[in-house]
Amino acid sequence: MEVASSSSPPPAASSKIGTSNTKAIPRPKRRRRLCIGTCAVILVIVTVIVILALTVFKPKRPVTTVDSVSLKDLNADLDIRRLRVDLNVTLDVDLSIKNPNKVSFKYRNSSAVLIYRGDQVGDVAIPGGEISADETKRVNVTLTLMADRLLSQSQVYSDVFAGALPLSTHTRVSGRVTILGIFKIHVVSTTWCDFTVNVSNRSVSDQSCTYKTKL
Repeated sequence: MEVASSSSPPPAASSKIGTSNTKAIPRPKRRRRLCIGTCAVILVIVTVIVILALTVFKPKRPVTTVDSVSLKDLNADLDIRRLRVDLNVTLDVDLSIKNPNKVSFKYRNSSAVLIYRGDQVGDVAIPGGEISADETKRVNVTLTLMADRLLSQSQVYSDVFAGALPLSTHTRVSGRVTILGIFKIHVVSTTWCDFTVNVSNRSVSDQSCTYKTKL
């Protein structure tokens, strides 16, 4: 008696080993994502810089102040016969330049002038320099009235005879403030002081000053 043999079908071929289901990101998409990320970082940095420039490092106006005007030397001789005045006036002017900024203030060579009734009769140079953040720098200058510049002023005779000589000082300091090494702000600070030199008691009185700063 013959027994029929049954044979099972051969096992199906297994799929390839190691096949990954993760799909690779196309290069154009990676470049776009990298570009967007870089732009976002740059935008954040620029925003932070602008915020700091408008708040903590916001430029403020340096102020030049005349602290005092004192008479160093005075010689006034009135020659009535010759209608001539021999006049020598030397003034000590104490200035202070305040920098309220969080960065240094660099100022160029400046000047202070002495004025008598609208005419410049003396001047002195103020050397340039640098003032640190939140610092006040004191400057002392000596102004001498140049007698030859008074020859065209007929009122000087009556002023000396009355014992009161009206004078003014004008100081101009210009420079710049650099914020975060990027923004350069130009600043001009001016001071105008009117006062009277009393010939009789050799003193200065009636001092009045105005200040102006322009960014």
